[in-house]
Order: sequence, then C-alpha cells, then structure tokens
Amino acid sequence: MPQLSSRTATELLLAYHESIQEPARAGALFADDGVLELPWVNVRAQGPEAISGLVAGIRKKVPEFRFKNLQFWIQTPDKVYAEYQVEAPVIDTGKVYNQTYCGVLIAENGRIKLLREALNTAEAARAFSKD
Repeated sequence: MPQLSSRTATELLLAYHESIQEPARAGALFADDGVLELPWVNVRAQGPEAISGLVAGIRKKVPEFRFKNLQFWIQTPDKVYAEYQVEAPVIDTGKVYNQTYCGVLIAENGRIKLLREALNTAEAARAFSKD
C-alpha cells in the first residue's frame, strides 16, 4: 500500500472499507479536520477521534457491519464517487440492515478530508425500529 501522504481518493475509500471493523484504524484515515457525514440522517463527525467514535457506535448496534459490492462511478486522484452495500443484522431488532450507500470522498494530502454518504432512510428506519 502506498505511503499515507500519497494515497489517492480511491485507495483511501478502499482502506476505509477494509478498516470499518476497527474504528480507530478507520478514523486514522481522516485528516485532523476531516469529516464523515450522512446528511440525510443528520449525522456528522469531525476529526479522527469523533469519527472513530461514530464507527464504534455503528459497530455496537450492527457488529457485522461490513461494506460489499463496491462500484466506482467517478475516480480522480483526489475525488471518488461510489456505491456500496451493507447487509447485516441489527442487534436490538434482529432485523437485517440491507442498505445501499452512495459516497463521495474528497482526499487531501493522503487523508480523507470529507466522506459524505447518502442512504435509503426508509430502510434504515425499518431495520432499526422495534415494531
């Protein structure tokens, strides 16, 4: 793998997906002022520590949370747009969280400056609701 300072946006998204089971490792991919946001569900974390905490919180609710079926649509050295999926059980409800994310990643100096993800909010509500 290339040195951190020379990682492209594509390499950073791949590294983020590979490290999602390890919150500290995932957070370390972000710049000190880097942001992970899911605006449709009003979630925003800034900085490696906050992002590690967000990932840890997701893993607590969905321990088997892993990305799959990554498909890149746009790739430049400092920006990528991709779609990817998660299919994993939610601990509190026993339902399967079956989600497709659309993500835009902006890289700067070999770190993630911004990862903004859109998702199907109806599916998230279904999977996490205790009905």
